[in-house]
Formats: sequence, C-alpha cells, structure tokens
Amino acid sequence: KVALIEATGRLGGTCVNVGCVPKKIMWYAADAAERLRSAASYGFANSVNTAAPAKFDWDSFKPKRDAYIRKLNGIYDSNLTKEGVEYHVGYARIKDPNTVEVTANDGTKYDLKGDYINITTGGRPVIPSDEEIPGASLGINSDGFFDLPSQPKRVAVIGAGYIAVELTGIFNALGTESHIFVRGDNVLRTFDPDIQKTLTSWMEHTGVHVHKNSNVAKLEGTKGGPITLHTKQGESVEVDCVIWAIGRRSNTDDIGLENVPEIKTNKHGDIIVDEWQATPYKSIFALGDVAGKELLTPVAIAAGRRLSNRIFGPEKFKNDKLDYTNIPTVVFAHPTIGTVGLTEPKAREKYGDENIKIYKSSFRALYFSMLEENHKEPSMFKLIVQGSEEKVVGIHILGMGCDEIMQGFGVAVKMGARKQDLDDTVAIHPTSAE
Repeated sequence: KVALIEATGRLGGTCVNVGCVPKKIMWYAADAAERLRSAASYGFANSVNTAAPAKFDWDSFKPKRDAYIRKLNGIYDSNLTKEGVEYHVGYARIKDPNTVEVTANDGTKYDLKGDYINITTGGRPVIPSDEEIPGASLGINSDGFFDLPSQPKRVAVIGAGYIAVELTGIFNALGTESHIFVRGDNVLRTFDPDIQKTLTSWMEHTGVHVHKNSNVAKLEGTKGGPITLHTKQGESVEVDCVIWAIGRRSNTDDIGLENVPEIKTNKHGDIIVDEWQATPYKSIFALGDVAGKELLTPVAIAAGRRLSNRIFGPEKFKNDKLDYTNIPTVVFAHPTIGTVGLTEPKAREKYGDENIKIYKSSFRALYFSMLEENHKEPSMFKLIVQGSEEKVVGIHILGMGCDEIMQGFGVAVKMGARKQDLDDTVAIHPTSAE
C-alpha cells in the first residue's frame, strides 16, 4: 500500500506546475516568434507583416497554458486512482521513523503509519530578505513568472544560472526589453567556458542587456512596477518587473526532522543521504531536489524507480541505485544547449592536461543559410576526450536542435564511447548532429 501526501493539491511538483513543462511551452512561444521573424527569408514575405512584427498575446496565452497544466494535474490524479495509491491533500510532518502526521486543509490532523517514509518535498526559489537587500521583496521569483497575467514591457532578471538564462531568453524573444544581472563576466558559470562565452555573446547580439560583474544593492519602487534596480557598481535601471533567479532551497524547514534527529541537512536545507538515497534511519529515504544532487526531474524519477525496485522488486534489483555520473541535461536558451560529462577545466583537473584532447567545431546551421548575416544563430559543438583511446568524457553543444540531439549522445557517453566510435558511425546529412 502506498500513500502520497501533497500540500498544494496540485500533483506534479515543480516540473509540471512551475517548472519544466510550462517553461517549455513558453519557450515554444518564443521559438515561434523567432520563426515568424525568419518567415520572409523563406519566401513568406506576403504572409507576415515585416514592418510591424507580430505581437505576442500573453494575456490570452497564459490561461491556455494554465489549462493544459490543470489537465496534467488531473491525469496524475487519475493515474494514482488507477494504481490504488491513497492521495492525501494536506501537510505532512514526520512524527517518528514510521509515522507521518497529516494536517488537512480544514485543520484536522491524523497519522499515517508505514514501513517506509520517502521524503520528496522538493525545493523552492529563494529571494533575499529586505534586510539583506533593501526592497528585494519588490521582485518575484521563477514561480511568480508563471503568475504574470500580462507581459511586462521591461524586465530585469537577477542570476546567471539556467533558470535566469531561460526566462531572459523567453522575454527577449517575445519582445520585452530584457536585462540580466550577473556577478561574473558570463552566464552559466558552472557550464563549459566555451558554452558560457558563446551564449553570453549571442544574448548581447540579440538585444539582451547583460550587466556583467554586477551586485544588486537595492530595489526601489512599487510591486508591479515601475521598479528601479540599483547595483553596488553605481548603475541604475528602471523596469516593470524584477525576477530573482539566484538559487533554490529544499523544503525541509518544517517537516518534523527534529523528531528524527539523526537526519542531517546542509546549508541549503538538502537532506544528506548516501548513494542508496538512504538516511541514518533504515525506514526513511529522500530523493529528488530535496536530496540536493542533480536537480532535474528525470533524475528524481530514475532514483525513485531504482529505490522501489530495490525495496520491493525481485532479487536481481537488490543492488539497484542511480549512477549520478554522466547525466545529460539541456538549457532551453536561444539557442538551446546540451551537455553531458565533464567540462574542459574539470576534465583537465581530473586527468591532467597531457591526457585531454579537445575537438571543437563552430558553424551556422543550414536553416540560417537563407537569413541575413545579422540573424544567423551560432552553433558550437565540443568534444572532450581522454587518453590514448580517446574516450569521450564530455560533450557540450550549443545551437538549433541541440535539445533533441543531446539525448542520443548522452547514451553514447554513458556506454563509454570513444571518439573512434563516433567516427565509425555514418553521419546523417545534412544535420548539425553530423
């Protein structure tokens, strides 16, 4: 028997409700805007008004997007019923290693007992306090992005990670004056340096105002705008919306961990688990974002599947656990980015300069052959190989279609592919993937 306790009453977690799915829908809208701008170059000048580019109707698109998300919530609800899972809408707190107290929406409380407790409470985006940065609360977080009823004319996104980059790219492609404030010289500072530089440069080329080496000092104005953002470097920018995208914190602050004191958390609130997703209590596990490792939906699904295989499956699954190495991921920037394995600095650090070789190609995808030079998006493909056998230890690609290309190359790297294996595979032509 399985019971699922969810406080919000909306199944699907961050990904479905305020993450991957609605974000990708917004990315598709932004991508459609870019395709419309290319239409005339492909012979459709009479079908689009190039003098007055199409305006995105955010106000009518948002309810349509939200309706699709509600449909997904309903599908998950139905799936739980079909599988015989008890679904409890309420707030859960651990009472002891085998008991969870549920507080329902009407305030009533009751206990659920089980052989195992699996903590999958996820995380939330953080915003500095007004004490740390005066006026910080005038901004919204990435969750608030999905609540915006109308498209802001001017927006400032604070942060350099993939969430900041994706939201900035969406706004810019849809016609919002877009600013991004980063503390360093480039966006995506944990990614391969060639990815960082290529994307940062192209974002600037497409009209994004990239404010480098910037630290926010304060925000002034009113919630809903206008808001003036002041940096410690003396810059001031007025916008209609400020979005904080500076990191996330795990939802572990009030889930009863004081009743299971051997469970420890780190400074981000992540529950510390071992390679088996296990806590010091044999009955309690934690996985997904709350465990603080590779904050990606497919990672949580994969870890959960292996945990259930190991606990309830046949003998062949008794050692099943997730291998967290070589997990592919994608950034839905403009253009998209795919990455798997080690960055060049990490590879050189691990194996030594003399054991690393780099293969890199920069080009323009064939799609852009019909477009004016100013609109030709870059593609950058980078292969990092190690040793005399040239085992592939990292692939970093940027350009049209990289989000779909990456999955297949993720399989290859996971299987231990060598560069020779890639060379031995006949290319598909004409594609960027070749």
